[in-house]
Amino acid sequence: MELVKKANPHSRQKLGRDLIEWFHWLLREAELYDVRYPVKGSYVWRPYGMKLRRKVEDLIRKIHDETGHEEVLFPLFIPQEFFAKESQHIRGFEKEVFWVSKGGEGGERLILRPTSETAIMPMAKLWIQDYKDLPMKLYQIVNIFRAETKTTHPMIRLREVSMFKEAHTIHVDREDAERQVREALEIYKKVFDEMCLAYMVNRRPDWDKFAGAEYTIAFDTVLPDGRALQIGTIHYLGTNFTRVFEVTYLDQDGSRKLAHTTSYGISERSIAAMLISAGDDGGTTLPPKLAPIQVVVVPIYYNAEERSTVMTLASQVVDMLKNTVRIYVDGRDDKTPGWKFYHWELKGVPIRIEIGKREVEQRQVVLVRRDTLAKYVTSVERVVEDVTALMRQVEENLRKLNWENLRSRIVKVEDVESAKRVVREGKVAEVPWSGDHECGLKIQELVGADALGVPLDAGAIGGFDLRDPVCGVRAEMWLRLAERY
Repeated sequence: MELVKKANPHSRQKLGRDLIEWFHWLLREAELYDVRYPVKGSYVWRPYGMKLRRKVEDLIRKIHDETGHEEVLFPLFIPQEFFAKESQHIRGFEKEVFWVSKGGEGGERLILRPTSETAIMPMAKLWIQDYKDLPMKLYQIVNIFRAETKTTHPMIRLREVSMFKEAHTIHVDREDAERQVREALEIYKKVFDEMCLAYMVNRRPDWDKFAGAEYTIAFDTVLPDGRALQIGTIHYLGTNFTRVFEVTYLDQDGSRKLAHTTSYGISERSIAAMLISAGDDGGTTLPPKLAPIQVVVVPIYYNAEERSTVMTLASQVVDMLKNTVRIYVDGRDDKTPGWKFYHWELKGVPIRIEIGKREVEQRQVVLVRRDTLAKYVTSVERVVEDVTALMRQVEENLRKLNWENLRSRIVKVEDVESAKRVVREGKVAEVPWSGDHECGLKIQELVGADALGVPLDAGAIGGFDLRDPVCGVRAEMWLRLAERY
């Protein structure tokens, strides 16, 4: 394989416009998603977008299944009496739920699920008898509804989240539940690594934890405009839900004990982050393992005779690759080769194969990487080997660039003014924090950013004598702050 055109150093630069405007353009022009549905915060997945979504769902299912989770499907409706049982939970969601009733009139009131803890616990009570039934590890991929009052954005902030993977696990005690939290962390790392996403792992401050949780751990990434996006959360729920729903088990010593639970979720936000983080002024680059079409063949011909010989070689190349990659031949006669190049670059297809008259004569093909637009020439005989190698390079490059970008955006500072400056520059500020609740809220207020929490993917302050910029006492940890969606 011979390099004939070097990588374009500008291939990953954004258009000079607002990120959300660019994302709307990408979703529309790449035929992934339609934002014109006339209900605020509800959108339409188009066929190409659904194919991509299914690949991500398949990845999520595979990793959960491999770790002993079992898929279930619960109803969309939650009775008001279930939802109202856990007081902290309903306080956290009461302004965000959609209520329905028969015929829109009085009588039985139901909730469109905002999340499923209050739906699953009453059923778990029926299923769990003794300690041998635990741990129970369930998950489902469903739609959830939030009466979002802020500005909605496609895939990012929705009223109908249409791809919500929520896992719910039940355990004999806190120790086993927290072991599950650690497993969930590894599950999400695998998912996001396969999506070529870079991420921070933060323990949310208590004022921002999930309603009904003892604590919440979040995966956050940073988009090119410098704003953080939460792409996954993990919650240790303790006995907060099992107590009110009386989910108990018969222990080995003959006593009945309350079970402990966790829950964790991923939504289409992760797909948005994947599309945006690999975006450029021509579209995006999809991670090869998840791309609906991994390789597109573009035949180049100018008359019927050329078409015949070019399409013959194209068919041979497809036959060689079809058991290795998802491949498509764009044989449309009403579109020029240049139009096709633009079209498939926009859609993020990782590898393009160009075959024209010269390639036929020399028994070779041109390979183009979507991430860098570098071009290579290889022989037909080596096409399987070289396409496989290029796909691996594209994946590694996407992951490498995203991690380099994220790490460059995390900056340690020691005072509020420096934190303000860092956040204004579109970065994440790490500020020394005593851990005091009121001091943390004040730091957040003074910086004018959101507290992402305490980093779990970075070292503690250790032996440094740093001071909380608000309390003035010795800091025990870092507090991450950023603007976020």
